[in-house]
Amino acid sequence: MDRPVSGLRRVRPMIRRALSVALGIVIVAFVAAPPTAALALPTPKSFVSYLDLECFKTDPYQPPAVGLTLRHLNPVLDGLPIEQVTLGTREQLCVPVAKNNVIPPAGVLDFVRFVDLACYRVVTPAPGKGLVLSHLNPVLQDLPRTEVVLGRAEQLCVPVAKNGVTPPAEVMELVRHIDLLCYGITPNTPMNRALNLRQLNPVLTNQIPPATVRVTDARQLCVPMQKGGDVIPPEVVQVVRWVDLEKFDVVAPAIAPVTLSLRHLNPVLGSLPLERATLTGAVQLGVPVAKNGQVPPG
Repeated sequence: MDRPVSGLRRVRPMIRRALSVALGIVIVAFVAAPPTAALALPTPKSFVSYLDLECFKTDPYQPPAVGLTLRHLNPVLDGLPIEQVTLGTREQLCVPVAKNNVIPPAGVLDFVRFVDLACYRVVTPAPGKGLVLSHLNPVLQDLPRTEVVLGRAEQLCVPVAKNGVTPPAEVMELVRHIDLLCYGITPNTPMNRALNLRQLNPVLTNQIPPATVRVTDARQLCVPMQKGGDVIPPEVVQVVRWVDLEKFDVVAPAIAPVTLSLRHLNPVLGSLPLERATLTGAVQLGVPVAKNGQVPPG
């Protein structure tokens, strides 16, 4: 009767030693595991040069009447006055795309793919400022410079998340501060080019297939603004202040309607309710440009 008990006593220390060794291995592995590397902010030039936004018409939606004070961020427009606007009807949702299968490079795609902007009707006086625009994206480098004059502001495009899919923390810190005021421009110089557009945002990659659009007349210049009450980190300002997009009309194939839920990302508009938006077709394409030869650094 004593032998089984004695044997059990000899086995127990062995089990304890094995468990101790196993636990030690787990602890060492946990301590030794490298932390997940944080995403580094891309340079202004690398980020802006690959920021192409396809703008889809949405069903109309009127948000609560929010008054906003807007200050220009881009150094070329520093002399323009502060703008006072009230959010009007939502007209578009602009989402990131790649042109002709030229995908943003690693480290840039992580940020670009989460730039979704909902565009609302606004009205401001026309500054009448003349500018020279040159294309930044590699696909359009062969296009000539154009001279434009700023008319009235027509839209304010602000950052949103779709269907509850929010960007990683480092990406959020950048994209939540991209607010673009879109001025009508003259003349409406046509691009006259066919481009194949591929969705980059994970919510739409399987809902809207790649399609070739015909890019026609230039309509707007969208420039970066800071909303009153929005505190932008200095390193983020150095990137978003260079986001200038020239918007062209497009003729695009029909799509099946896509219904999305939109949530505002910028802190100033964070209290606005969720919005339901149905995309009914692509109407414009925003492409990155430099103003008066001042190219983003980096």
